[in-house]
Amino acid sequence: MGLKEQIVEDMKNAMRAKDAGKLGTIRMLTAAMKQKEVDDRVELTDTHVLAIIEKMIKQRKDSITQFEAGGRQDLADIEKAELVVLSSYMPAALSQSEIEAEVASAVAGASGPQDMGKVMATLKAKLAGRADMSAVSGMVKAALTKP
Repeated sequence: MGLKEQIVEDMKNAMRAKDAGKLGTIRMLTAAMKQKEVDDRVELTDTHVLAIIEKMIKQRKDSITQFEAGGRQDLADIEKAELVVLSSYMPAALSQSEIEAEVASAVAGASGPQDMGKVMATLKAKLAGRADMSAVSGMVKAALTKP
């Protein structure tokens, strides 16, 4: 069963269980998936769905930071609940040592900071959804600037 089918099945289960919080989050996710299908006229693959979920997770994290800074803990709690549901669809995260090994192997063929884009493109394909790409970017930048 693909990720898209799993999400639809989870939505049905949330309806049966009358879990309003989870149902709302999954409906928001399916709406984003439908929007992507309509806008790009494509059939979504698991990679596309993971990219959508990753984007929504990033939005939730940003919102939580903003709400807590503004003293709106009630809204931050709602966003945290949505974050938990969305995170359940992401693949298992890689450990720090596994990420470092991937970065080291990708940087091995690079000649310097000018190859940052090529290295990141390679790593994005391998690590999508399994690592924080902003942290990976910092690691790549540090590795490429070493003499």
